[in-house]
Amino acid sequence: MEIKQLITFKIAVENLNFTQTAKMLSFAQSSVTAQIKSLEEEIGKPLFERLGKRLILTEAGHQFKSYAEKMIQLSEKAIQAANGEEISGVLTIGAQESQLTYRLPGILREFKEAFPSVKLVFQPAHSDDMVRKKLMDGLLDIAFIMDKKVSRGSLEVERLTKENLKLVVASAHPFHEAFSVETLKDETLLLTETGCSYRDMFKDALHSSGVYPLDKIEFASIEAIKQSVIAGLGVALLPEMAVRRELRNGQMKALPWNAPLSSLYTQIAWHKDKQVTPPIQAFIDLTRKAFKTNNTEVD
Repeated sequence: MEIKQLITFKIAVENLNFTQTAKMLSFAQSSVTAQIKSLEEEIGKPLFERLGKRLILTEAGHQFKSYAEKMIQLSEKAIQAANGEEISGVLTIGAQESQLTYRLPGILREFKEAFPSVKLVFQPAHSDDMVRKKLMDGLLDIAFIMDKKVSRGSLEVERLTKENLKLVVASAHPFHEAFSVETLKDETLLLTETGCSYRDMFKDALHSSGVYPLDKIEFASIEAIKQSVIAGLGVALLPEMAVRRELRNGQMKALPWNAPLSSLYTQIAWHKDKQVTPPIQAFIDLTRKAFKTNNTEVD
């Protein structure tokens, strides 16, 4: 199995046309056909089949595709390393403020040590739907999505951890153990921006209990919400990772929550057709390792 054959296979997958593949690689069409046939003989299964005039991937071809891409990338990286070339470029990541603040610093440090010449660009991920659209449009290389379900379609989506949510108020707030969801009808809700998954979960849980608070304040920053909670301005539902320190040092207290909430997960996503370059693969691998090392829970 030669790298030349794998590259031919990759281009053929992208075009689903051997004639066009031959033009792009400056080969004779017979050479493309021979390379694909040689791969199929080595694998023991056909990678393409014809339906009329259409060329389509077989199931074996789909399975082989990701491995071929990884072998090509590894070969390129090996050549770069042997020649002393430093990998450069830009990696654009969509992430929520909470992930950037509480989860990603260690991952970023390791990544920059491995790829010092790769520029990292972060875009805010206030709305999960907006992030998915940016991934679909190729505006993001990778994104962190905090949502109650795993989306598929054209995206590769991998669960990293199950998030715990805490309903928090200032430590001096008069709420006590007899607190119930109905009590919130007279409270000021401190909310994240529209489109935030756990804001929608909070609203749905309140409405399912017949609670419709009238007083609400919306913030663009979790840190602003936290400071407002500490100042006694209202109540907020936030990821535990964002309020762990304040709960520990007594600046806030968590209220017992007896309304149903859907499970919320932090997930990493990228487009299925995205070329997974060595920096992208390294970032994904570092993220998996970091979440696993931190003993995070995934259902």
